[in-house]
Amino acid sequence: MTDRYVHGYDSKESERLLNQANSVLDLIHADTTYPACSAVLEVGCGTGAQTMTLARNSPEARVISFDVSARSLREAKLRLDSEGLANRVEFVGADLFALPFPERSFDHIFVCFVLEHLSHPIEALTSLKKLMKPRGTITVFEGDHGSTYFHPDSVEAHEAIRCLIELQRRGGGNANIGRQLYPLLQAAGFDSVRVSPRMVYVDSSRPHLVDGFTRKTFTAMIEGVRNAAISQGMIKLESFDAGIQDLYRTAEADGVFCYTFFKGVAKK
Repeated sequence: MTDRYVHGYDSKESERLLNQANSVLDLIHADTTYPACSAVLEVGCGTGAQTMTLARNSPEARVISFDVSARSLREAKLRLDSEGLANRVEFVGADLFALPFPERSFDHIFVCFVLEHLSHPIEALTSLKKLMKPRGTITVFEGDHGSTYFHPDSVEAHEAIRCLIELQRRGGGNANIGRQLYPLLQAAGFDSVRVSPRMVYVDSSRPHLVDGFTRKTFTAMIEGVRNAAISQGMIKLESFDAGIQDLYRTAEADGVFCYTFFKGVAKK
């Protein structure tokens, strides 16, 4: 992919992606399985956080996962090998806008947390549609940072979140793209488009989400842009750090955190 990945490719980001995948696994994958012998393309697989579950849930499908980052692909291969899943997936180094696959190669395409980083998401979807067989399906899963709300509320926390949204916009992406999945899929010419919101609701009765999502996924993601936001003059250091502390505050016993993902499914 030619657009800039605002979160970077270091080990902390790899760990965050794995925490995200594990914390919202059922939300993403519970109703996403592919039949035996079907050819499935995973777009922008990164370090394999979603690939592992795709391979487990559809063990008889043929999965091809690609990414532009050679480092991420190496980590994905190691991760699946450690889980005994490496023989179920073929990894390919490729750019989304210069894919090496012939048209009408795949029964299904899986896109997760990719469109938000692209300056031309409709162009990407249109290109992917060419790779699908007639009556094939595409599944697109995206977040929407503007959907975030929490208790206790905090002006500083919202300002810190807005820094990430703005950084992503400056890099050509759209951190609020989840709410646009329906018109994007329609504009790319897909049929039978269906979009459903998938809310993550977190309170202290769900400790796995408090730790895995509120702390280690969302707050870690915002915290990761601290230096960039401050160096670009978006926010004062003291305000950003206060916002991060307030986000961690929502993970305490009386805190509540809400975030909405969007899942789109369509046919060619």
